[in-house]
Amino acid sequence: MTKVVSALTRGELVCSECGSNNIVQDDGLGEIICGSCGLVLSESIINKGPEWSAFTPSETESRSRVGLPTSFSIHDKGLSTMIRVDRDAYGRRLPPKTRHKMFRLRRWQELSMFYASVDSNLAQAMTELDGLSDRLHLPSTIQETAAVIYRKALKKGLVRGRAISSMAAASLYAACRLTQTPRTLGELARNSPIDKKVIARCYRLLLRELDLRMPVPKAKLRVPRIASKLDVGEKTQRRAVEILREAKRLKVTSGKSPMGLAAAALYIACLENGETRTQKMIAAASGVTEVTIRNLYTELKEVLGLGRMR
Repeated sequence: MTKVVSALTRGELVCSECGSNNIVQDDGLGEIICGSCGLVLSESIINKGPEWSAFTPSETESRSRVGLPTSFSIHDKGLSTMIRVDRDAYGRRLPPKTRHKMFRLRRWQELSMFYASVDSNLAQAMTELDGLSDRLHLPSTIQETAAVIYRKALKKGLVRGRAISSMAAASLYAACRLTQTPRTLGELARNSPIDKKVIARCYRLLLRELDLRMPVPKAKLRVPRIASKLDVGEKTQRRAVEILREAKRLKVTSGKSPMGLAAAALYIACLENGETRTQKMIAAASGVTEVTIRNLYTELKEVLGLGRMR
């Protein structure tokens, strides 16, 4: 017996034999059948669905072929049109005269894409964001968030009179802060031709004019990054997170640098688990000074009752 794939009540179709509107579509046989009397109303129907099988809604969404999704990190959001100059829709080669005409049409089409100053600005800014995100090893979600922030700044006229690269870098730093991604202004400045002070000035402008509300940085999110540079074990990382969680419960972390707290907690965890990591090594990996690590280490040791440690 053929399995019925989908059963639909179709008001526009009525069985000519019994007058019932209980119509069943059998995608396996390619037939439309009356569910009451079994009369085949139509056969050899075209299956307009995909040729693959999907068993969950997420699989259906991921396997649907409707082209690339729109993206804010592309200047035209991925909705541009490309004109092919050598072949037609059937794959046949075009004659030389037609190829020359198609080449001219594509050239004019590309020029029209950047005719407006806004489009040209977005194209350059999205290229800057893409390159900077790649150098900082940031995921595409952070780049999308930065692109949305930059588009808002451009719409509000904040980019006028300022370098596109500096506003793009500031937008990327704001996206990192919004998503709690541990990237500092110094890292952005090292991977960008823009000075750190200029990026910070543009970042403050975005905060003020776009009314961005940044979450409080979490020190525990900085631990894996420092640990990966020092090749610290998973057990030590978990212990450092536990120390930070206990310090937060005792309200010791208020007003202190998240990176400094993470470095000090990781130093304590290394001492407890016997992993030899000096304050100098941790300071180089975290980007904070040895004095900061030493002071926070002493404070955490006293508050958490770790007096037996050396």
